[in-house]
Amino acid sequence: MKFGKEFSSQMVPEWHEAYMDYGRLKSQLKEIIKFKRKTNPHHNHGHHHGEGLRRKLTLYRTFSGLLSTPGRKRHHHGHGHGHGHGQIGHFSDSDDDIEEGLKSAPILVHSASHGYETTFLMESEEGGEYETVFFRRLDDEFNKVEKFYKSKVEQVIKEAVMLNKQMDALIAFRVKVDHPDGWPWEERTVEMTRLASDVANSAATVAASTPAGARSMKARAHQAHMEAIQEGGSSKAGKSDEDEDDDDAEKEDDNVVSDELAGDTSRLKAARPSPIEVLDRVKLNHTTETPRSTIKGVLQVSNTELKFSRDNLRRVEGKLRRAFVEFYQKLRLLKSYSFLNVLAFSKILKKYDKITSRHASKSYMKMVDNSYLGSSDEVIRLMERVEATFIKHFTNANRTKGMNILRPKAKRERHRITFSTGFLSGCVFSLVVALFAIIRTRNILQEEGQKQYMNTMFPLYSLFGFIVLHILMYAGNIYYWRKYRVNYSFIFGFKQGTELGYRQVLLVGFSIGVLALVCVIANLDMEVDPETKDYKALTELLPLFLLIVMFIVLVLPFNIFYRSSRFFFLTCLFHCVAAPLYKVTLPDFLLGDQLTSQVQALRSVQFYICHYGWGDYKHRKNTCTDSDAYNAFLFIVAVVPYVWRLLQCLRRLFEEKSAEQGYNGLKYFLTIVAVCLRTAYSVVDEDHKFVWRMLAGIFSAIAAVFCTYWDLVLDWGLLNRTSKNRWLRDKLLIPQKKVYFIAMILNILLRFAWLQTVLDFNFSFMHRQTMVAVVASLEIIRRGIWNFFRLENEHLNNVGKFRAFKTVPLPFNYDEDDDKDN
Repeated sequence: MKFGKEFSSQMVPEWHEAYMDYGRLKSQLKEIIKFKRKTNPHHNHGHHHGEGLRRKLTLYRTFSGLLSTPGRKRHHHGHGHGHGHGQIGHFSDSDDDIEEGLKSAPILVHSASHGYETTFLMESEEGGEYETVFFRRLDDEFNKVEKFYKSKVEQVIKEAVMLNKQMDALIAFRVKVDHPDGWPWEERTVEMTRLASDVANSAATVAASTPAGARSMKARAHQAHMEAIQEGGSSKAGKSDEDEDDDDAEKEDDNVVSDELAGDTSRLKAARPSPIEVLDRVKLNHTTETPRSTIKGVLQVSNTELKFSRDNLRRVEGKLRRAFVEFYQKLRLLKSYSFLNVLAFSKILKKYDKITSRHASKSYMKMVDNSYLGSSDEVIRLMERVEATFIKHFTNANRTKGMNILRPKAKRERHRITFSTGFLSGCVFSLVVALFAIIRTRNILQEEGQKQYMNTMFPLYSLFGFIVLHILMYAGNIYYWRKYRVNYSFIFGFKQGTELGYRQVLLVGFSIGVLALVCVIANLDMEVDPETKDYKALTELLPLFLLIVMFIVLVLPFNIFYRSSRFFFLTCLFHCVAAPLYKVTLPDFLLGDQLTSQVQALRSVQFYICHYGWGDYKHRKNTCTDSDAYNAFLFIVAVVPYVWRLLQCLRRLFEEKSAEQGYNGLKYFLTIVAVCLRTAYSVVDEDHKFVWRMLAGIFSAIAAVFCTYWDLVLDWGLLNRTSKNRWLRDKLLIPQKKVYFIAMILNILLRFAWLQTVLDFNFSFMHRQTMVAVVASLEIIRRGIWNFFRLENEHLNNVGKFRAFKTVPLPFNYDEDDDKDN
């Protein structure tokens, strides 16, 4: 793989704009190549031709002998390495000067007020202006990269200071829980966190713009920490660099300081307050929202007092553990960012040297290596400190366990997943062919029981068809999100390493499809017992058994069948059901949107309850449609998903004070009215059909136009007239622009699929239940298309704001933090 593609594949997607623009610099090098070809058509071979010419000329020089004069011998000993081994001919002093002139750097790099600046010393040469432009752009890219890197390092150092304070509070909290009556001072002091020294050093080093200044500031910080030890400060703040790299020396240093602390307790107490006293200045952050906490917040009931219980300690440790893991991931990404960019500068300069036959890379890379980007070690030092702190305090000194949590191994694609997915897809295809063959050869659907089957069994099995179709659309979304590098796992907030790939999702979908099709074929027998005129109870119960099995697998607490993903789905589903009582996150309202496209599936669940609860399933008879209660629930079930989304919008409206959420809520309110009117039109008597049809058509049209506008403009970010991609948006992930126009047209057409309900399109070859299933399927397909572009837009918004990390709530809140906020 070429470096450009490898470089792009290793980027943090949200930081794409902050990386060195390797492609832009390569295009500038191509301009240099074009100019050289134009001025010298034999430029491609000129370099090699010149070397061959010089080799030929040496054959005609006078032979000076195998043994040189003593003076000449010393000259070769002194400079032989510079010319390379094997040179036995005589070179004049002028030849040496020419060789040294070729090896001298053609650039001069110096620092300026806006960053680093390169002066090209050979601009007067033919084509020198092209190379000058190249170095200007190179400087722009480097200054951009270094500025971004320095700002991110400053951010993580501030976060490290906060985490250090959080650790102080956690250790004090542990002491209070384990020893409610108090703990000896000597033991308490040694248990404080080790993150502070590195934070102090790093914060000082960020202010230093040169390596020399950085070294001097580190030395001053180190000296200050050593003085703190002599005055009775923490042992952890005074560790030297050698101590940090040597575990044995570290333990010895701890023992020495511990002995010193034990020997002079009164002096230490005067110098530093007891760690337990930290608890007087902190409060608990109740970030895990529950319906109870939401109600208390509305009633303004304060619940921030510290309760020193094991449950609270476990919750605090869990939050801080997640904060450390997320913080460590930030440090890893920053380390990778620095390494990749330095490597990219090295690669592009080597290309420049090769094209121009100059030697600029060594001089420029010396500047890169001495810059903050290439020489700062704050990130590496912080990583070491985080590892040590995490292993000691969260994994009970088990390094292997701690590093497995901090550095989870990338999931490997398993061949058995691929094989199983392919095998099950083949089974689905075979069963579908068998199903059509049975219907065709036995002419089943033309018999007397055809209408009875379509009115009773088809709605039961169509539920699984809707679920499988939605799963297949989601698998397709994942495939294309990965192809175009949409960071869907970060956007959804999946736990690292637990997100499913498209193969796993296809495996789930095809598994459900195989089971459903087997049940359908088993249920196809239209023959009824002539005596009892009923069907076999076992086969009639197959749909219900399958539904129960799916539900059991979904809620299984065991670590099988993708437990993490199932739990994530159930959590989001519960948040949707209890919409106003939970803070609305992106996965919650995205799932709510998926449910609005599965209204017909929810009605199928309603039909299950009616058919097996009150119907005569053995005779395939039910009176569901004749029941007023059932018809009333048709309204309720149809609008429930929209009501959940409306409540989510209202919750965000009150929290974020955003008018946009108010308009979004209005959109769902109009949809609720339209759905209710269409449902009423489908169940009223023929005498009142016309009025309900008009009302349903008017409100449905208004809702469809509103929703279509919202999809294209706000959810997808398209239809921007001032965009450089006319009628689209400035940034696009799919290079083929026509894809966006096709998607918009499809979204509009599928949004108006409800017209079938109002205008009563009837086809002689299609049963009414089949038409309902087709319209419902079209809505699921529309939602699948919508999902891709909705997440693409969300990803590009994150990229624009360089948001590559989740905001992890911290367990403690210090009083001084409140003062700062105020």
